[in-house]
Formats: sequence, C-alpha cells, structure tokens
Amino acid sequence: MITTSCGFLSQLYVSINASSEIPFATFQSATHHMLLFLISCLSFIFLSKLLSLKPLHTWTIEKMSLCTSSMSMMKKKTKFTEVCLLGSSTNMPKKERRKRFEVEVEEETEEMCLLDLPDLVLESILEKLPPSGLCRMAGVCRSLRDRCRSNYLWERYMKEKWGSVIGDAAYREWQWHIASSSTTSSSSFKGKKKARFARSLSRILCFARAGLMLDNDRRKNLCSLSDNSIMSWYAALESGNFWFPAQVYNRENGHVGFMLSCYDADVSYDSQTDSFHARYPPHGRRPAVIEEGVQWDRLRKPPVDTFAHYLHISNCLNELRPGNHIEIQWRRNKEFPYGWWYGVIGHLEMCDKIDYHCQCHNSDTVVLEFNQYTPGSRWTRATINRKNHREEGNEMEGFYGGIRKLDSNQEITTWKRLWPAEALA
Repeated sequence: MITTSCGFLSQLYVSINASSEIPFATFQSATHHMLLFLISCLSFIFLSKLLSLKPLHTWTIEKMSLCTSSMSMMKKKTKFTEVCLLGSSTNMPKKERRKRFEVEVEEETEEMCLLDLPDLVLESILEKLPPSGLCRMAGVCRSLRDRCRSNYLWERYMKEKWGSVIGDAAYREWQWHIASSSTTSSSSFKGKKKARFARSLSRILCFARAGLMLDNDRRKNLCSLSDNSIMSWYAALESGNFWFPAQVYNRENGHVGFMLSCYDADVSYDSQTDSFHARYPPHGRRPAVIEEGVQWDRLRKPPVDTFAHYLHISNCLNELRPGNHIEIQWRRNKEFPYGWWYGVIGHLEMCDKIDYHCQCHNSDTVVLEFNQYTPGSRWTRATINRKNHREEGNEMEGFYGGIRKLDSNQEITTWKRLWPAEALA
C-alpha cells in the first residue's frame, strides 16, 4: 500500500510539474508528511483490532497489578512523609501532632482482618481447625473466644473421640465437678469482684494451657475449666485430671477370674500412651485396684443407669428364648459390686432342642449358659425363675442379678472378640 502511494505521488508530481512550476523540495516535504500520517493511521487500526481480539496476557496483568501496588505504596509513603513534615513545620502542640499522625497513618494502613469475613465463611474456617487450633484461636480476642467455644464446633470432636466411652453417668459427674469447682473458687475469695476476676483469670490460663496440652502430650497438669461448654469438658478429659465412670472388659489385665465380664470403674485418660487408668471400687475388705494401660477397645459407656451395688430391674424376662445373647449381673457375695457377665439362653434338659418342638420359652425356668467354661464346671450352667426373679444364688456359687438382652450385633461381636483362647475351668 505504501509503495502504491509513493508511485501515485510521483506521477502526480510529474503531471503537476509539467503544468506548473512547484519546487521539488516543497513537494517532497509534503509527501513525507502524508506518509507519516498514513503509517500512523495503519498502526492505530492494527493495534485496535489486536486488542479487541486477544485478552491481555497473564504476565501483563501481573505487571499492571505490581505497578498499581507500587504506586499505592509510594502514595502511602508520600502521605507518611507529608504528615511528618506537617507536624514538624507547624506550631501544633506535641500531643495533637502525635494524635493526628496516628490517625492519618491508621487510615492509610488499614487492612482487612479475620473478623471482617462473613459469619458463614468464618464458621467454615473454624470448622476446619483441629481441637488444638481452636484452643489457640480462642486466646486471640473475646469475639473469637466466644466463637471457638461454641458447642456446635466441639460436638463433632467430642463424639468422634469420646462418644464410645462417655455416657450419662460421665455427664452427671462432669456437672457435679463444675458445681463443686465453682463453689470452691467462690468461697476462697471475698467479694464478688474478686471472685469474678479469679474465675476469668482461671479460664484464660486454662484455655492457654489447653492449647499447649493438645499440642504436647507431656503437659498433663491442666486445670479444669470452670464452665459448662463442651470445649471445657473436652480439655478436662484430655488433661487426665478428670476421672469419669465407665466400664472395663476383662478387668485387671485379663485376670482369669474376670474373663468375659465387664466391671464399673472410674477412668482417666493418659495422653502419653493414648490409654486409660482404671480405678475399680474395693471388693469387700480388698483395697481399690488401679489398672494402667487400659486400651480403648476394652472400655465402654455403661449401657444402663444402674450403680454397681444395685440390682438392675429386668424388663426382658418374658422375651427370652434359647439362643438369645444376654448380659447378667453377678457378684461373689453381698459385699462385692456387680459385674456384667456374658452368656446365652439354653434349653431345658428335657427339650430335644428342635426349634419347632421347643417349648422352653413357655417355662418359668430360664437356663443360663456360660460356654467360656469347660463342660461340667459349676459355672457353665445356672437357672433363674422367669416370673419372680430378683437376685438368686448363694455364697458358694455367687449371686445372679438383673439381665439384659443383647439385640445389638456390635455388642455381641465385642464379647466374641474377647473370648478366651482356652476354656476356663
């Protein structure tokens, strides 16, 4: 296009020069200006089409963002310098000059903080934190403390780790512990202000220690938090200072006299070994026994709300049929607490053990079988009365108490997993 334009201009010059006397230098200058104009127009059209068809490259956008941030930083520095010069060049009092300086700098350097996020986004972030992270976050400020102590966040962690061993009895023990701690702390200080200050200080220290303890298992001296939040309960359980009621399978490291039984005990958690200490109630004149190293799979929460020395009221006696899996209370003598022993319902001696002929469920006598013992042992079979059963037995064979029918496959599987390698005598 440019060559065609130059040829056209040359022909035009020849024709004009033939008819008039125009200097060649003047015509050459006009030609150069026209060429520059054409080149500029073509360049503008080319760039316009290029920009309309292709977006900016990533590196171009990054460079522009960097330039923008640099200009912003330069603006802040310039503003900072202007404030300093303004304060030093005027006769403004020192306090007002300092106050104005702080306000100006704060306005320029203000940034978005975590609490500026929407509530839903902030809750989603907190849900991703582990228990140790929530404990540390609770010590940042009052607003985050209230959010991090929310029962909504801690219910999941409580259920995941402690749901299999914590029951209603443990919750009542925790409530009593809270009430007694509050009474003790209040009576040790005179005046409401001192008591309130002491409780607040205790909570702050305990939250701080809880965060450290959850990160480092060697820190065991964690004071219990004196509030009713699930976070406080979780921290108290982790510390090991809170003993709660539970039941232990095969007590005293699987002592032969307690195989396939489950006894009440007060337990506390040992974070170093990820196991428990179990403190059993005394048996008659025998002192209390403490067993260490009790693993998670040997613990369960009490299935019924009955104390160890009380008879459980059986509601399933009329439903019992041969083959049903059961747990029954048994104790050696009247001074001992009950333990729960695993067994099955057997057939009467005169029954042929054929299902469609069996009438054992219509009899008042119920046969209990404990097949972990060798045949012929005095502990293999026992009988109770279906109608008026309370506590049956004697000092020689012990006393049989209340019965639970096992309908859960998980409970039956747990008992079978604990089955002894050899039959007991």
